[in-house]
Amino acid sequence: MSDDTRLTFKEMCAKFDVTPRTLRYYEYIELLSPEREGRTRFYTARERARMELILRGRSFGFALEDIRQWLLIYENEGTEAQMRAWVEMANRQLEELAEKRIQLADAVSELTRLRDVTLKALGEDT
Repeated sequence: MSDDTRLTFKEMCAKFDVTPRTLRYYEYIELLSPEREGRTRFYTARERARMELILRGRSFGFALEDIRQWLLIYENEGTEAQMRAWVEMANRQLEELAEKRIQLADAVSELTRLRDVTLKALGEDT
């Protein structure tokens, strides 16, 4: 797909595996601004790149308002203060993800232990 290819609303939903409601919401809160021809929306390379960043930010656990700052910086519209604020947000999110990793590892260990105890009680090997 070349950079000048425009995607329709339906194609955009399919490409990024999002619901129409999600895509409309991102437009409503002005994270995305598709081109419009009548009632038809078209998504350019810029909007596709923004959508990739939005979804990446969501996967990192960022709030949509934090992602808005990230998008400003990505498009070189962010001030130095915004960039510094975003670095602080990223640091906080990294700390939270590290804590979640520890909690997840603990949960995996405990579940494994309980499974093994139960298998032993059943007379089965692990």
